[in-house]
This record gives sequence, C-alpha cells and structure tokens, in this order.
Amino acid sequence: MIDALISGRMYGRADERSGQGGSLYVTCKVRATTDEGDTLMCNVIAFNDNVRNTLLALEDGESVALSGALTPKVWTDKQGKTRPAVDLIAHAVLTSHLTQRETDFE
Repeated sequence: MIDALISGRMYGRADERSGQGGSLYVTCKVRATTDEGDTLMCNVIAFNDNVRNTLLALEDGESVALSGALTPKVWTDKQGKTRPAVDLIAHAVLTSHLTQRETDFE
C-alpha cells in the first residue's frame, strides 16, 4: 500500500454499510483528474466516524480531498480497454463543505 493524498469530486453519493460485527463503514467513489486530463476512479472505504459522517454529507460532484492507504489496480471497460483505478482506505478528509459549515456556527 501507498500512503497517499488524493483530491477530486464525489461520483454519486456515499453509501453506509455495516460489517459482520455490526461496525459501520462508508464506501464511495471519487473521480480524480490527472495532469494530462485523464479521469481516474478512486474506490474509497472509510471506517473512522468523522470521515464516514463527512462523506455521507457530501453530494454528487462536490470537491473532496482524502488521505489514507492507497492500492493501485487495473480494470477492463466494456470495450475491452484496460483502465487504471485505485482503492483508498481513507483516514482523513477535507472539504469546502466542512469549512462552510464551521463558518455558519461562528
């Protein structure tokens, strides 16, 4: 795994699920753009309460930055072309959504 910081936009909404022991986790997808303009999909899973709650509050298309353990992988699209993707176990999150909400309380 790679210690990483990624930024991009939410692709759809986050989904909360529960594990076998009843522990909660959230999954979502983040669409990141490379310097060359290509799109890279990042599959995110989060177990931390703060990260989970923040991801659940975000809407499709909102900007987000995440740090955590990254695993690169490859998938094949419907046309048979291989594409890069990454899986991220998110440990921390930063969004403008949080900044706005914190400002509202001051």
